[in-house]
Amino acid sequence: MLKAGLVGAGHLGKIHLKLLAQSEKYELVGFHDVDADNGKKLEAEFGYRYFDDFDELLQHIDMLDIVTPTLYHYDYALKAIENRKHFFIEKPITQTLEEAEEILQKCREFGIKAQVGHVERYNPAFIATKEYINNPMFIEIHRLAEFNPRGTDVSVVLDLMIHDLDILLSLVKSKVKYIHASGVCVVSKTPDICNARIEFENGCVANLTTSRISMKAMRKSRFFQQDAYISVDFLEKKAEVIRMKEAPEFPTPFDMIIENADGEKNQILFEYPNIQPNNAILDELNSFADAVTENKNVEVSLEDGTEALKVALEIMKMISY
Repeated sequence: MLKAGLVGAGHLGKIHLKLLAQSEKYELVGFHDVDADNGKKLEAEFGYRYFDDFDELLQHIDMLDIVTPTLYHYDYALKAIENRKHFFIEKPITQTLEEAEEILQKCREFGIKAQVGHVERYNPAFIATKEYINNPMFIEIHRLAEFNPRGTDVSVVLDLMIHDLDILLSLVKSKVKYIHASGVCVVSKTPDICNARIEFENGCVANLTTSRISMKAMRKSRFFQQDAYISVDFLEKKAEVIRMKEAPEFPTPFDMIIENADGEKNQILFEYPNIQPNNAILDELNSFADAVTENKNVEVSLEDGTEALKVALEIMKMISY
């Protein structure tokens, strides 16, 4: 078992603490939070050991779980590296590309393993359908959330859209060619709604719309590729795959056959992938533990997190606010 410590016991940090304590792959040593009152309250309520001295916590652990506001990611990551501790770091990896690249370089230099918390990679609907997604050429993504004051200190691009940017970049095996984007500040001082059109060198086009001021939540992605359409509902944990193949010579009455203008007949097949319920946050933490203990590559690397941040920052540059 890895000896784990956590820094940042806010809303998400409390969830991580609970899961680290439950996991069979970690021994939760304790946590640090700059709010001592909050730390002592959690210690009294749940029994997690609170360290008021972060440096002391570092001396007792094998890995650090960084769940602070993004502003502090860089500093805590550097401290973990200086103390030769592996670390899990929430998304976005840092506030700036320069910070992310420095962390990446130092981890390579000292052999530190680190994973970025792009949790949608572990969404069961995505896991069940990603094997069907092969060279998509048009992608439509909607991530709409109801207003929540928590998280409005950063743009909706870094708060929400970055989830989809990571998924997008993990699936499209081509470099970004052009980015067009627009956004509006409605209730915050940073953009609350944004649309981005991303064109890749291989011709794939992705259209992303993200909002945190919607009346109804939605997290849905649609992938269009040759002879197939894949729909993934990240919120409802549902998926649908519609494929076409050459029609059989003698179709049954139940086969759905369409004929195009050239007289070609194709059969439409509907598939509903088997989706296995899971706890995505627990799974990402456990996968990182396996990467450390078994000395294998992490599933969501610092390179992945840096690329998602790079595209997110390019989108933000195009938004006037």
